[in-house]
Amino acid sequence: MAVQTVALLTAGGLAPCLSSAVGGLIERYTEVAPDVRILAYRNGYAGLLTGDSVEVTDAVRANAHKLHAFGGSPIGNSRVKLTNVDDLVQRGLVQAGQDPLQVAAEQLTKDGVDVLHTIGGDDTNGTAADLAAYLGRNDYELTVVGLPKTIDNDVIPIRQSLGAWTAAEQGAIFARNVIAEHSANPRMLIVHEVMGRNCGWLTAATARAHHDWVKGADFADWLENSPITWDVHGVFVPERPFDIAAEAGRLRAIMDEHDGVNLFISEGAGVAEIVAAMEADGQDVPRDPFGHVQLDKVNPGQWFAKQFAEQLGADKVLVQKSGYFSRSAAANAADLALIKECTTYAVDAALRGDAGVVGQDEERGDELRAIEFDRIKGGKAFDPTVGWFTELLAEIGQS
Repeated sequence: MAVQTVALLTAGGLAPCLSSAVGGLIERYTEVAPDVRILAYRNGYAGLLTGDSVEVTDAVRANAHKLHAFGGSPIGNSRVKLTNVDDLVQRGLVQAGQDPLQVAAEQLTKDGVDVLHTIGGDDTNGTAADLAAYLGRNDYELTVVGLPKTIDNDVIPIRQSLGAWTAAEQGAIFARNVIAEHSANPRMLIVHEVMGRNCGWLTAATARAHHDWVKGADFADWLENSPITWDVHGVFVPERPFDIAAEAGRLRAIMDEHDGVNLFISEGAGVAEIVAAMEADGQDVPRDPFGHVQLDKVNPGQWFAKQFAEQLGADKVLVQKSGYFSRSAAANAADLALIKECTTYAVDAALRGDAGVVGQDEERGDELRAIEFDRIKGGKAFDPTVGWFTELLAEIGQS
């Protein structure tokens, strides 16, 4: 079947790739299939359910290249799970008794869509998989092609998610300014909380980027302006067990000698302990429509700060989160190259009728391909034994 109409949507949280990915898809279709009509659903699956779409005009096509220079999403996002019926009814996106998958399928049919491009993380593409399966079972002639967006870099079996490199780079820039606060107060404990619900890759990569900057910076090496006072002193990720008492002893020595300690902590580290403590106290644990603990409301960084502050003898504690800063940035050069590679492949796959999520398939020798939806899963763990991370820990003296 010839492709006549394609639709795009971005969903989930932001990442430094959404704007560029939208631009890249529009550019590629304009290059190889200029007669194909392009629609964009506003605010992700919410727009699909409500029929809120806009047409990509010739003027938008002519300016699509400009989208590579910006963060955010030009077509808006939302967190919507098509199989969470109660949530969708409560939010007014479907009526009671309706099947959201059917509503979405009928809207796509009404709009004459032959190809749907979903740009998002494991939740977005898991929802795309549910939709693709429904379409297949009910004989809808439509191809779904996803692109992997998550700054956590935790989508199985994709080697590198779009936007993750940029998020690490931006998190390090954020840390650079926050860590300057060590000179504002004696015995300062600075906790840099980095996004990463179940995966510590972003925390590890952000800490390495900051540490590499410290190694290359031209410090006066005098009092507060020295490499050791600006460096990262501890990195904590969900995949690597740690002994708080032992770490506190090591970090106390740094505090005593250098008057400050800087920690990089994944927002997912320690969550199991925090949730257990809340439930033991009879507190409700806030969760999102996908059932995930709302990390911004349980504050892992504050929990870590509390564990360490007294044992380190900190006079002041500063907890700062880089997530919204790093995830809303424009893509850097490395991500732009990966986005171009993936959007080019995604359009070509769509025109061939190949469904799946486009990415480097770790289980197929890192081949760039449309990976089958039933193989896409979230929660890929970071390997804390990878060489660049163990080297980082050795250089900062963390065992």
